[in-house]
This record gives sequence, structure tokens and C-alpha cells, in this order.
Amino acid sequence: MSEERSERIGLHNLAPAPGSRSRRKRLGRGKGTGHGKTAGRGHKGAGARAGSKRKLAYEGGQNPIHMRMGKLRGPNKKMSMPFEKFRTRTQPVNVAELEERFSAGDEVTPDSLREKGLAKRRHPVKVLGNGEISTKLTVRAHAFSATAREKIEAAGGSCETL
Repeated sequence: MSEERSERIGLHNLAPAPGSRSRRKRLGRGKGTGHGKTAGRGHKGAGARAGSKRKLAYEGGQNPIHMRMGKLRGPNKKMSMPFEKFRTRTQPVNVAELEERFSAGDEVTPDSLREKGLAKRRHPVKVLGNGEISTKLTVRAHAFSATAREKIEAAGGSCETL
């Protein structure tokens, strides 16, 4: 079965899935196409002219969101726009990486993670549950995902939030 499959699939016969690709819209090719005369640009106005482009984040004349939001002082600081608040400032460490780099009975802290080449930045550490763990570890971190906490405790280890 697998030999037949390897004969069928190859670079010589790769094709997109049926219906996933559509032909390009040919504009200005007569009334019968539905895209003739003004070619979908409407009548007159800036959008009908050659070389016209819609302004980035244009909201149809409504005051755009970046102008409606409050601003902080400073000409070109990232923090002068309030969207920065929503960015997470943690660095992820997966359970599988703990399994690889630590032996049974070890204590895992942000400093020991830094020594082992994980969590190099000075941001809080969050342990995530990607991978498997079987060694018993005492893990001290700023945050844990629910699956990471389950896996560490199932392996006989403990989780402490800093």
C-alpha cells in the first residue's frame, strides 16, 4: 500500500485541491462579463482614477481607530499608542524542555533555567504543557498553564508560583 502511494505522490503531480483556486477577474472586457464599462470602479471620484489607492486603515471617512485612541507623550515611542498594554511579557518554557535538561529531584527556578540556556531574558517565566515529563521536579516559576501543572504533578513533582 505505501509503495503504491509513494509512486503516486511526487513533485511531478502535485496540484492544488479542487475548488481552492479561482481564475482572476478580467475587468473591462465588455458588458456581458458583468465587469465591463467602469470595471468595478464606480463612476468618477478618486477611486475611479488610475493610480488611486485606499489609505491604510481608511474607515470610509469615519475617524480611524488610531486617531480615536488616547495618546501618551513622546513623538515616536511605542508606548505613545495604547496597544502595548495587551502584549504579554512572559517567556515560555515547555515541559519537554524541563525533561531534557533537568534530572530527577532538581529544583527548577528562573535562575537555573537561565543557566541551562532556557528563559534568557529578564521577563517572568511561564511553564507551558507542550510535551511529556516523567522526572520528579520542583518547579518554581511566575506562571503555569493548567496542562503543565497537571503533567508536573502527575510525574510526582510540585509547582510553586513566585
